[in-house]
Order: sequence, then C-alpha cells, then structure tokens
Amino acid sequence: MMKDRSLSSKVFDFLLFAMCAVVLVSIIAPVLNIFAVSFSSYDAFARGDVSFWPVEFSLDAYKAIIHDGKVLQGLKYSVLYTALGTLINVILTILTAYPLSRPEMPFRKTISMFFAFTMFFSGGTIPTFLLVQKLGLYNTIWAMVIPNAMQVYNMIIMRTFFQSIPFELTEAARLDGANDFKILWDVILPLSKASIATIALFYAVMHWNSWFQASIYFSSSDKAPLQLVLRNMVINAETLVKSGEASNIGSTSINYATLFISMLPMMALYPFIQKYFVKGVMVGSVKG
Repeated sequence: MMKDRSLSSKVFDFLLFAMCAVVLVSIIAPVLNIFAVSFSSYDAFARGDVSFWPVEFSLDAYKAIIHDGKVLQGLKYSVLYTALGTLINVILTILTAYPLSRPEMPFRKTISMFFAFTMFFSGGTIPTFLLVQKLGLYNTIWAMVIPNAMQVYNMIIMRTFFQSIPFELTEAARLDGANDFKILWDVILPLSKASIATIALFYAVMHWNSWFQASIYFSSSDKAPLQLVLRNMVINAETLVKSGEASNIGSTSINYATLFISMLPMMALYPFIQKYFVKGVMVGSVKG
C-alpha cells in the first residue's frame, strides 16, 4: 500500500510527533529531576545546580531512609500485598468473567447489570470499615487484599475478550468431552495471555500504590506497606533530618529519594509486559 506523502499528511505527521515529544518530555523530565536530586548532595541542590543529572553524587538520602529501619519492612509487606492481592484479583476476575461471557449462562445480562451497578454506587468508607472489622479482618493482611478482591472494570475487559474468542473452539472441546474448567484452562486461558497480563498490571499497580487502606485497617505500623511508610517519612522528613544519619541533608532530598524508591519497582516491571499491556487493552476494550 502506497503511503500518503502529500503536504497535509506530512504536516499532520510532524504535529503528531511534536505532540508525542511534548508529552514524553513532560513525563520524563520530573522523573529525571527526582532521580537527580535524590542522588545529589544537599549543598548542590541548595545552590540550584541540580536539574536532570546528579551533582556531587551522594547516597546520604538513601542511607537515612534505610537507617530508619521501616523501609525494608514496608517493602517486604508491599511485595506480599501486591503478589497475594494480584493473584486473588486475577483468579476471581477470570472466574467471574468467563461464565458471564458464555451465551448459554442464564440471567447473565441481569447479573452483569448488578456488577455494573457497583461501579457507580458503593457503601462508602465507614460501612466498609465496619464490615472489615466485623469479619475479623482488622489488623490482618487480608484487610489489604479482600475488600478490593475484584474490580468490575477489569472484569468487563476480561469478559469482552472472552467473548471475542470463536465459539467454535469451546464447542469442539466440549464435543471431545471437556468440561467447563478444562475448557477454561486448556483453551481460553492460553489465548488470553495479553488480557491477563493487562489486568494483572492494573491490579499490581493498585496494590503497590495502596496506602489509605493500611492507614485505616491497621492500628499500628507493623504491617504497613512501603507507600504508607514513605508517606509518613515525607511528612516527618524535617524530624528525620534533625536526627541520625540525616543530619547533614535536607528534607527535600529525603522526599525525592522516597518518591524514587516508590516508583522504581513498577518502572522496572512495566517494560517486560508492555507488549501484552497494549495488545490486551485494545483487544479487550474494542472487540465484542
């Protein structure tokens, strides 16, 4: 197929690339600045010499954070909540989306309507807190993963993708004697890796960034995730500066170091599943 090389096409391409470049710079520039400040000495930052590259390289801010002792503990619990929560989320999402995608399921439209209703209306924070307390989940790790065990939006994406799979494949498997669980495991899931990776990323980011739940469901900071620990460190950065290894650095360096630590795991994970992410969102949202 011949490409359109007209003047209007070239202008459009130029404007499109320019817009993408502006968006890219607006996203990357703050991240580079956070990286540079966190690895620079406080004197260089105070002089205004730090922009997008470390000046007078220093690890003092990170030493102060690690010296506090709560960061590694918070990191351990964040990994636990993210891994366990994402596993539960993905399993429940698949087990809900698959039957709702089958045309032979009775009342599936009515059930889908009830699920969609919860996207717009909920009990609120206080009733949810009281329910968690009555169920005995308060002060346990389950309070971080059970209340958000499934997101309806992700279930709809998964259901739409399942509906796009040719019905003849499942019928052929059924004629061969496969039951619904075997069809799901051997036929549907191998074809759904892109969508599964997409919703898994959505859930993982949600759990990794979660701190509000921990602040209301835990009475102490023993099981606090990394995000809540770093939030408290940002709030109390001035106090940290005046004590221990943080006495020779400023609160801004500590704040930027905590921000960079919180961003790093998701930034490192995303490139490995980016190809599945784009494909999964497009297929799961458009088809059906």
